[in-house]
Amino acid sequence: MEFVVKRGKHFIFALKSNRTFAGSLTAKKNGVFQAVESLEWEEGHVLTGYLKGMSMPVRLTRQVFTNEDGSTGMLYLVTSDLTLGHTDIVTIYQKRWRVEEYHKSMKSNLGLAKSPTKTVTTQMNYFFMVSYAYVKLERLALSANLNQFALKAKLYVSVLQASMGELERLREGVAA
Repeated sequence: MEFVVKRGKHFIFALKSNRTFAGSLTAKKNGVFQAVESLEWEEGHVLTGYLKGMSMPVRLTRQVFTNEDGSTGMLYLVTSDLTLGHTDIVTIYQKRWRVEEYHKSMKSNLGLAKSPTKTVTTQMNYFFMVSYAYVKLERLALSANLNQFALKAKLYVSVLQASMGELERLREGVAA
């Protein structure tokens, strides 16, 4: 984290709930740290302090969210940019998360990591075609009102059903 800041950049990322935090420089010097999950603050509030093992101050906030099954979750976010408030931190993190989804889809759904290419030209062509396939898949997913992973699962189930139907027709032909 400090490496990033020393290069003139800031970071925002999620923390594990057991990461420890000191609310002041004095608390840090005295070794008084608390697990992030045990900190108390109001919704939308940001704490400034120190993570254990870091020499520079950070800002910490948490986002409470409701999962599809009705359960609630807690996301602890930390940033080196001491000018950001809760809304800014959450908004920037959500934008970054879309990039993570893009990379995951490129690797998992479209096989980017399985490139059989060896030369720069073929690697560039492969990357271009995977990128093109991503755009096509995203358009299809949007029109189906699904994400790319749900669309892939739906297509996979359809292919399995068609295969099972064809297998059944072949069995009936052999039995006749």
